[in-house]
Amino acid sequence: MAKKVVATLKTGTGKEYSKVITMVKSPKGAYSFKEIVVHNDHVKDVLKGNK
Repeated sequence: MAKKVVATLKTGTGKEYSKVITMVKSPKGAYSFKEIVVHNDHVKDVLKGNK
């Protein structure tokens, strides 16, 4: 499934978007990964935590 998303992002207007993967820590202490596809202008905002 990930390959399909990446291949779609490389064509046409998809170059304006990036896939951002962040680690989120649960209250129990376990880590999980959160994947978001955002516009290139908003990548820094997502990494700072301002969605």
